[in-house]
Amino acid sequence: MTEKFDIQAFLKNLTERPGVYQMFNEADKIIYVGKAKNLKRRVSSYFNKQHTDIKTESMVSQVARIETIVTDTESEALILENTLIKKLMPKYNILFRDDKSYPYIYVSTHKKYPALSYHRGAKRRQGDYFGPFPNTAAVHQTLHSMQKIFQVRQCADSVFNHRSRPCLQYQIKRCSGPCVAGLVSDADYQEDVKNTLNFLAGKSFEVIESLGQKMQTASEALEFELAAEFRDKIASMRAIQNQHLINQPTDQDIDVIALATEANQTCLTLMMYRGGHLWGSQNSFPKIEHNSSESEIITAFITHHYFEHPIPSQILVKTDLEDQAWLKKWLSDKQNRDVKLQVAKQTGQKQLVQLAVTNALSGLKQHLNQKASQQSRVDALKEVLMLAKAPNYMECFDISHTQGNQTVASCVVFNQGVPDTNRYRKFNIEGITGGDDYAAMHQVLSRRYAKLKTQNAELPDLIVVDGGKGQLTQAIEVLKSLDLEHLPLVSVAKGEGRKAGLEILYTPYNEEGIDLEADDIALHLINHIRDEAHRFAITSHRSRRQKAQTHSQIEDIPGVGPKTRKKLLTHFGGLAEVKNAAVSELAKVPGISQSIAEKVYDFFHGEI
Repeated sequence: MTEKFDIQAFLKNLTERPGVYQMFNEADKIIYVGKAKNLKRRVSSYFNKQHTDIKTESMVSQVARIETIVTDTESEALILENTLIKKLMPKYNILFRDDKSYPYIYVSTHKKYPALSYHRGAKRRQGDYFGPFPNTAAVHQTLHSMQKIFQVRQCADSVFNHRSRPCLQYQIKRCSGPCVAGLVSDADYQEDVKNTLNFLAGKSFEVIESLGQKMQTASEALEFELAAEFRDKIASMRAIQNQHLINQPTDQDIDVIALATEANQTCLTLMMYRGGHLWGSQNSFPKIEHNSSESEIITAFITHHYFEHPIPSQILVKTDLEDQAWLKKWLSDKQNRDVKLQVAKQTGQKQLVQLAVTNALSGLKQHLNQKASQQSRVDALKEVLMLAKAPNYMECFDISHTQGNQTVASCVVFNQGVPDTNRYRKFNIEGITGGDDYAAMHQVLSRRYAKLKTQNAELPDLIVVDGGKGQLTQAIEVLKSLDLEHLPLVSVAKGEGRKAGLEILYTPYNEEGIDLEADDIALHLINHIRDEAHRFAITSHRSRRQKAQTHSQIEDIPGVGPKTRKKLLTHFGGLAEVKNAAVSELAKVPGISQSIAEKVYDFFHGEI
């Protein structure tokens, strides 16, 4: 804390209303964002008492100034805090990765013959949505199970509307074939749709009871084949229940949250029950500076996760949360109904929480093992290249083009041995001879590291270029010109027959090359980053090539907008005719002035 910051004077004039406070360090960078029911009381607590936890003590020692934003309500403070944390990512806040949208099962109930399908994104289509599911696999597993039991179609409308005979799904009894008249009656198909909707809504016991009655009726009528069909459906549904129901007799929507911590790593598990069915779970590994309590981590997850995603009727946790009443009110207000946020007390609830804890422990163990394996590859590469320190931050470059056109260079970043996709960059290469990969590599390296040096940004522990000695030479020249020749550098040359595992590594200090065994874990890491750079370069190049193929010269004429271009193309019938038209002909087009006609003509023919 600097001498300029008088904390006591600041606290003396601080309001007692709800709001958000932001802590800055001496570099004027935000290091923490927090919310408060009473700003004065909350901020004062940081400075008016001794702190036993390392995190708070370290954070407070760095505070150079504090800014506050007053809100009308506590809920507004919570929403603002969450927004600022996502935007600013302060060092001492618990940070979760932004979740992608969850998948759903969509049923087109407005159609005559409704279909089941996978859905992700905005719910714009008319029909019923069931979910969210924690991952794609859970959706496809459920859809696969539904096919076996109720045989409701899962084909696209474009396929369904143009069929004249049943497809393979009908032949293997995964669809009742509503696309062909006479294969299934409207009443029977609608009955299957109704049962499907009830099952997805968590009313599986009701569906089983209904099917049981029908089986009994068919049996009494001596329709034993029909009774056997109902029997098989009931057996399949009970099998699904055995897989998905875990001591959950109620049909409520419940989320269970638990966490496990070991070796300064935390795994938070979210298990999602919908209508009594366990639809799956997801593990999160938040970024935490120093130690944080279980209450802090779960609170941060709740505000982050349910800020954007559906809120169930009940959320179970293992222990009381510090802001539990506040969170419960915010969740209920957001959902416009009562949401229970509570500690598991009943036997069934405790079993659900314990299962979540077990999953968190398992996920953490797997995460730590994977991380250890990744770090071992990084350490092995350090030994192979004889680096001063482990290359935890690596950048790799590759070039892609088609016969020298639309050349694109990729830069991929690996952090701690894994891809850091948020830091990937692509570069459109201009001003070189088509197909000159050396010049392309020289340009991308110059642009990349001149910018990083100017910005005084973090530099990589290792630079990897895809190519042999020629590309290595280009890299050496660029780094020397920028006074960055101290940066470790390696090039990856393809081996004989371009086969994986036969690559040769070249460094500025080893012109003979390093030939590693195919099963060397250091080579595996090099190949991983090289292949990722290659993939990203090709993807970026294809995107640029596609844009070039759909781009028209007429779009480059300055001062000529979309409406004018449309008039010209409509009047003359195509670009070639516009090019060949005289100024007088261009000026005859309705809405085209003499000056615009001259601009168009000069663009294609040059000014006199």
